[in-house]
Amino acid sequence: MNTAPLSTLPARTDTTRTVTTHLEIEPSILYFGTPVVLLSTENQDGSFNLAPISSAWALGQTVVIGLGREGQTAHNLGSRPDLVINLPAPAQWPAVERLAPLTGRDPVPAGKPEGCRFEPDKFAAAGLTSEPSHLVRPPRVAECPIQLEARAERVQPDTSGDFVIVEAVVRKVHADSRIVVPGTDHIDPAAWSPLIYNFRHYFGLGPELGHSYRTQTPRVDEGPAA
Repeated sequence: MNTAPLSTLPARTDTTRTVTTHLEIEPSILYFGTPVVLLSTENQDGSFNLAPISSAWALGQTVVIGLGREGQTAHNLGSRPDLVINLPAPAQWPAVERLAPLTGRDPVPAGKPEGCRFEPDKFAAAGLTSEPSHLVRPPRVAECPIQLEARAERVQPDTSGDFVIVEAVVRKVHADSRIVVPGTDHIDPAAWSPLIYNFRHYFGLGPELGHSYRTQTPRVDEGPAA
């Protein structure tokens, strides 16, 4: 199998255009490059759960999250809707992976992957630090550069019945000062790189290729965006 990056793979050509060959495949997963998120939620006894997920996207001030139906996070949000959406940086992938085989459910649900085990203190198990939130009970992950305090306004099953879809409205945003454009409320995309889950492998971002015409982020080399 040719494992070279796409940009280095040869393509068939004719006299007028480049022809790319596509194969029909049946991958077992469709994690085609999504950000990793650590969700902190409140357990029934008042303790807190921390779980890594890789199905989340933002629409305005709402973050849509996909969760396994049997996990502790889905169980918590069904009755205690407050949560924190923590975004780790690429260098924090080992902490994320330490969380991956852990569950807050005891006994471990039958649908969990082989090797999954119960862990009541996931912050300690991952080597991460909790810090108080301002508007919600679940704590933030101190090491994560971006932390979103939120409330799950809608929790419902997906069409397969194996997952739940959460619509969480963000109420407060915390950002590491090093990734904020000074004097603004803008995240500097040149300073911030999310941790990306790419077909069960961890990646960060590469150099900037360009920017959308809709950007409002001031740029040092160009001055304020139009």
